[in-house]
Amino acid sequence: MIKKESVERILETARIEEVVGDFVHLRKRGTSMIGLCPFHGEKTPSFHVSPAKGIYKCFGCGEGGDSLQFIMSHEKYSYPEALRYLAQKYNIEVEETEVSDEYKAEADKRESLYITSTFAAKFFENNLWNTDEGRSIGLSYFKERGFREDTLKKFEIGYSPEEWTALHDAAIAEGHKPEFLEETGLVIKNDKGSVYDRFRTRVIFPIHNFTGRIIGFGGRTLKSDKKIPKYVNSPESEIYHKSKVLYGLYHAKKAIRDRDNCFLVEGYADVMAVHQAGVENVVASSGTSLTTEQIKLIGRFTKNVTILYDGDAAGIKASLRGLDMILEEGMNVKVVLFPDGHDPDSYIQQHGASEFKTHIELKTKDFIFYKTEILLQDAGNDPIKKAGIIRDIIESIAKIPDAIKASVYLRECSGLLQMEEQILIAELNKIRLSKSKKENNAPGNNFQPGGGNFPPPDFYQDGPPPDLFDDDRKPVQEDLSQEKEIIRVLLNYGHLLVTWDEITDTYIGPYIVSNLSDVSFNEPSLKKIFEYYKSQVESGNLPLEKDFLKHSDRDISAMAISLLTSPYSLSENWYNMHNITVKEESDHMRSTVMSSIFHLKKKKVVALMADKQRQMQVEKNEDNLMILMKEYLDLKGIEKYISNFLGTVISK
Repeated sequence: MIKKESVERILETARIEEVVGDFVHLRKRGTSMIGLCPFHGEKTPSFHVSPAKGIYKCFGCGEGGDSLQFIMSHEKYSYPEALRYLAQKYNIEVEETEVSDEYKAEADKRESLYITSTFAAKFFENNLWNTDEGRSIGLSYFKERGFREDTLKKFEIGYSPEEWTALHDAAIAEGHKPEFLEETGLVIKNDKGSVYDRFRTRVIFPIHNFTGRIIGFGGRTLKSDKKIPKYVNSPESEIYHKSKVLYGLYHAKKAIRDRDNCFLVEGYADVMAVHQAGVENVVASSGTSLTTEQIKLIGRFTKNVTILYDGDAAGIKASLRGLDMILEEGMNVKVVLFPDGHDPDSYIQQHGASEFKTHIELKTKDFIFYKTEILLQDAGNDPIKKAGIIRDIIESIAKIPDAIKASVYLRECSGLLQMEEQILIAELNKIRLSKSKKENNAPGNNFQPGGGNFPPPDFYQDGPPPDLFDDDRKPVQEDLSQEKEIIRVLLNYGHLLVTWDEITDTYIGPYIVSNLSDVSFNEPSLKKIFEYYKSQVESGNLPLEKDFLKHSDRDISAMAISLLTSPYSLSENWYNMHNITVKEESDHMRSTVMSSIFHLKKKKVVALMADKQRQMQVEKNEDNLMILMKEYLDLKGIEKYISNFLGTVISK
């Protein structure tokens, strides 16, 4: 277990914008930073990072927390694993106390898979550079293809020897457990119980995750036997999911962000060759067809993707439809075609880095226009084929979520297709309408716009209320909003002094607590926050916002983050440009505090009045009815007093 002092040092050092920035492309907006949320698919940024508060919040899916919570959620790390990750990032020495063997085994399982993979990578790399077999077979192969030593070392390229159990035996000798070797797919156990190395007699391409840790491998055979598969890849494991990984992304992410473009190639060697040519914003799909998860990975850093195709025309046509997925994610897609028989690697070998860069600059085409040209050439003068192609092109344009961008494509394509723009627009609308009907009729989708049904549960950011309406047909959500408002004020300003009464040695936090002694909260997490604040005040402490943002109770920290962040902000440039001074909320604290207290009280009183009305409607005993009537009138008097008070507070 990590000592408390080490935990505090890690949390104090970690900067939220640096930690999140390793995974999400952030840009400044006012005092916050925004980007595409890594926890759910989105095309418009709703993910906000507050460097001042040290927290992040997504206003789309509700995820929020500090640096530690981000690493735990994103990397699926346990609490200790996330702490060690941050400690390693900031070069902080971690001091630990002894823990039970059982706890250590459970906590270390995932870490053991990483350690085993790292050992294997070093084993393969050592074989490439320091054994006769590795140098004569593996290293000579890469040198013949023009790869420099610094490139091979950058990507930690290795070689697996021909022996059946070379890696297995070396790992066992170093104390690595057989089950971790099997789970990572480094060794295979046959039906008879014998084991052998998966990647033997292959050059090895280690696959890194976002943070640079090795999670899997790709192995290429150098034998010409067609019965042997050219590439073998690691199987799925707890740490490796190939559909969610892009080869080279760890090395490319900074360049992708800086250049606002990502080159997408097919193979491991292509990535290395393009890197060596001085173009580092390049990735590959790791031996799998491009997936939505991989596209979203790229989308965190840039909206621009450029596909580098080899010259195989048949392969190009087969992959065109799959690339519509990139358009569907709201990204801009361009393509570069290399001469027939060349891929990026072979083109660089033959023509050099300089000509490769020139080729990219001159031959880059927009995907939609490129697809139109390719398919029209294939159709020739066949009207039936041409009609099908037109529909195919419109289907691609229909996937573009940006209406303006889609209309521009329609106009340009009408010229290429020699078809009236209005006909293309009609076809586009037909496709979109058909898609909309399918989505609305999908199982489990009972929401009918304008109908009597309520939206599905996940329509509400804070979850569906138990009953949408009370008996007076007033939304129960209104009470919730007032409860949230008073807690928001408490967290934001509780540490400030009360300046509007004669007594000036009282802080706003205790002031609010004392004024709400007769109020109870309905929402559990808000009630927790208030009770915790109240208990701290009664103990002589004045809690600060950080005590709630980093609270061990996830209900408290999640609600605090939600209340202390906002998706809206105006930049300083805007204020300066328009020469406008806007009063801050803190400039009129009396109105802010008193209004929030008494609006909440009014809501509670109105709810009590409604309850008294319900009781009077069913009460048969005349004496009891009179008592209820008196209680109702008393509440009515209180409600009138509060309304008058609120009018006075707000007007001053």
